[in-house]
Amino acid sequence: MEANTTTAPAQGRTTYLVLTALFAAVIMVCAWISIPLPFTQVPITLGTLGIMLAALLLGPKYGTMSVVLYLALGAVGIPVFSGFKGGFGHFAGPTGGYLVGYILFALVTGVLYNVLCKKKINVGGIVVACVAGDFFCYLLGTIWFMQLAHTTLAASMVMCVIPFLPGDAAKIVVAAILTRALKPRLDSMLNK
Repeated sequence: MEANTTTAPAQGRTTYLVLTALFAAVIMVCAWISIPLPFTQVPITLGTLGIMLAALLLGPKYGTMSVVLYLALGAVGIPVFSGFKGGFGHFAGPTGGYLVGYILFALVTGVLYNVLCKKKINVGGIVVACVAGDFFCYLLGTIWFMQLAHTTLAASMVMCVIPFLPGDAAKIVVAAILTRALKPRLDSMLNK
């Protein structure tokens, strides 16, 4: 009987670590699906959908760890970023603030989801958590972009925020649908 109680937590941690790696791969594949825009160096990408799902399904700790793993893979040169690119130089470029902002995105989304959907998964809580996480990613990324590109706030908003808002709204809807469908199954699997 004691063997089961001592191995169960380790098995749970192992499962979460496997899921963390899996979601880093999900973020990578989503980031590869990108559309460059002619007026900015920041492409439209599905990477933020992967980050939302990691945060919502794995929680703030493991969701954020999956983002950190994704960024670490990209930093060492593995082509995980949009356009099949990698390398530490991307953190110093115009999209670097958004890449670093992904960590805040996952953390804020995961924490708020846990607070707002503690008793029951609800779409309103998911939307608020994702919007708040997205806000912090935009805040850090846009400030970074303004500094590197020497642009005004208005110009940076036109190049880096406003064109992406409709797509972000659609990603939040998809994340809410997938979370409502997958979270109960994932929780029951992890609690066995």
